[in-house]
Amino acid sequence: MGRFVAVSVACLACGVLAGIVALAAPAHPQGASPPGTWVPKAPMPALRGEVAAAVVDDKLYALGGAVNRQAVARNQEYDPATDRWRERAPLPQPRDHLGVAVVNGKIYTFGGFTSSVHQGSGDVVFEYNPASDFWRPLPPMKAARASVGVAVVDGKIHVIGGRTLPTVTVTTHEVFDPATGRWREAAPLPRARDHMATVAVDGKIHVIGGRLGANTDHVAQHDIYDPATNSWSAGPPLPTSRSGVAGTSTGA
Repeated sequence: MGRFVAVSVACLACGVLAGIVALAAPAHPQGASPPGTWVPKAPMPALRGEVAAAVVDDKLYALGGAVNRQAVARNQEYDPATDRWRERAPLPQPRDHLGVAVVNGKIYTFGGFTSSVHQGSGDVVFEYNPASDFWRPLPPMKAARASVGVAVVDGKIHVIGGRTLPTVTVTTHEVFDPATGRWREAAPLPRARDHMATVAVDGKIHVIGGRLGANTDHVAQHDIYDPATNSWSAGPPLPTSRSGVAGTSTGA
């Protein structure tokens, strides 16, 4: 059974991305760092906050984000093998607080804001093919959302919760099938929130922590979704309430 980790972050900015890449990069034959340590790597070419990140074919993509409270459309690729960044085709629209998933070597982005703080949420969905460096629009979500939770189970992308207006969070749970390009609705999140960690482990989706409205209005709640029964159950809560968290499965 996999384990997962939720980490509290104010925003996913260049320093955090560099650290993630450092852990993912292969160790050098000589002078390799001990396991569990951080190693400085090449920084992102442009400083920005609230970016989304995805990995395809062992390369890291830093997508969107915000500069001076305005969303940007940047798409930068990092190669751990060479410790180098390069510019790729920008997002079709400037967005921050994106929801992101990877299915069959393609990157999917969901919603996002156009400016800070939490302004201009969108219903837009885009697919990026790193092999051809090409973006295309896909059918939108039923309503504008941003800072959603996203997880993939059996090739289907679950887009959960999020924020519509600056202070309004939702329980919306939609499932997108990249094979058909169609959406369907699923059981709503038990408690409306955004800025939560969302991780798929052993065929179930864990939604951990999150924010109910204001930055200080966060929870320790842990909800588990089972696609087989289209139902939610309660999991062990976080030891402390948190939002703006990132989560990942260790696979251990």
